[in-house]
Amino acid sequence: MLGLRGVRLGLKVPGLFALQIRAIAEATVQLRQAGKDPRPEIMVPLVGSVRELQIVREEAEGILAEVGQGAGTVLDLPIGCMIELPRAALTAHRIAEEAEFFSFGTNDLTQTTWGFSRDDVEGAFFADYLENGVLTISPFETLDADGVGALVVAGVTGGRSAKPQLHMGVCGEHGGDPESIHFFHDAGLDYVSCSPFRVPIARLEAGRAAALAGEDATA
Repeated sequence: MLGLRGVRLGLKVPGLFALQIRAIAEATVQLRQAGKDPRPEIMVPLVGSVRELQIVREEAEGILAEVGQGAGTVLDLPIGCMIELPRAALTAHRIAEEAEFFSFGTNDLTQTTWGFSRDDVEGAFFADYLENGVLTISPFETLDADGVGALVVAGVTGGRSAKPQLHMGVCGEHGGDPESIHFFHDAGLDYVSCSPFRVPIARLEAGRAAALAGEDATA
């Protein structure tokens, strides 16, 4: 789950990200010409350094400008990133300078914080950890508020210190967990996303969290 993946793969393989960004740009143009209102966003995964995002952003902006100019339109698509590494959460104030939005990838953030590879550990020793009290519930089911949650809060605080209106959300299975949703609401995230079968639960719990805080619900 670590190593050459995410943004690293895109920086290593020439043209990989350019191909994807151009496809998004051209599809956006086609849909607009057909009278539709597409709203794609470009999200860069596994960012750990602001420079990584800066490199991809520069490439993306060049492609968007080229495709937009050729079609006679402006393609000002939001460019943001996943926050799924501890370093990204702790340097969010810098990463936010190059991002229109953050999406906290709590599955990978849990893995990289705990040093767990989910596929390896759940069947190997989680039962023992639950039995002897090291864990009370799998951190992949309900967010580890003390550890991973602290990084989420640090990321939100750092990002908003640089850009107060920075749009932030969470993606991953935690986005459909009731207890985790309340945590995300209190942390100041704008939305949660999750797998389709969890959407009804996510909407209900987001509404409850907002009602408790006297706010409007958005999920």
